[in-house]
Amino acid sequence: MNLTQTDLQGRFVIRFVDTTGAEKIPQDAQRQMETKYEGCVVRGALTGFHSAEKPITVKNLRDEPDLGTITLSPENRGGGMEVSTTTSAAPPKAMKAFEKARGEWLENNAGDAERDLKKAVEIDPTFAEAWLQMGKLEEASDPKAAKDAFAKALAADPKFVLPYEQLAVMAVQEQKWDEAVDQTGKALALDPAGTPQLWYYTALAKYQLGKTDEAQASAEKALAIDPRHSVPNVEQLLAVILARKADYAGALQHLKNCLTYMPSGPNADLLKQQIAQLEQKAGVVAK
Repeated sequence: MNLTQTDLQGRFVIRFVDTTGAEKIPQDAQRQMETKYEGCVVRGALTGFHSAEKPITVKNLRDEPDLGTITLSPENRGGGMEVSTTTSAAPPKAMKAFEKARGEWLENNAGDAERDLKKAVEIDPTFAEAWLQMGKLEEASDPKAAKDAFAKALAADPKFVLPYEQLAVMAVQEQKWDEAVDQTGKALALDPAGTPQLWYYTALAKYQLGKTDEAQASAEKALAIDPRHSVPNVEQLLAVILARKADYAGALQHLKNCLTYMPSGPNADLLKQQIAQLEQKAGVVAK
């Protein structure tokens, strides 16, 4: 996750920086921006408010850099936060190492980024954001170490929502469905509004556990707060759930909806095959 701050008018800029925080425009800036930022989702973080999301598209990177307005709405949180309070309390040396690591990460220098994150948490073992980023770096190569880092982030700041999300992702990848429900449940207890990702992982895990009614409710929540389909599999999962419940008409409608925003290619072709198969099945049932 990359963080920036707004000015007093709420304006913000996402820019390339070097490890000292100075602005840096690489020679191949266009390619690097498309590689690093296309498909990312931008949202605000303010205690007591829920943020709308703005996906970064190729059009933003090439023609229209203005993402528009990100709306913050008051909400009834359970005390959870997407920005840890430990970040503002971190000592200057720890913060310097953290910022350096962030710059190294943006330059795809994972080794140096991990080294500086370790330095940050050595200086301040309660620096939850640094533990979170370390866990993300370690997730692919050393899942056990990543889980330990996420656990340390939560020990430092139990109201920090994002480590729960990361642990839920890992549980889903490992098909540990009870654990996934546990982690998403903890996150949603802190942030009842949730995010499309949290509700999707909840729906998927509950579906795998045979809790189809609860899975359907969670998938519907994910879909309702994600009009731009930043989590593309939600509606397909909802269709699967409805088909399991023999609601073939509902399942077909959701699969057909998917075709309206899914790009052409193998996935769209597979979806068309699934629609044809389900139409056959629905026709047999109707007769």
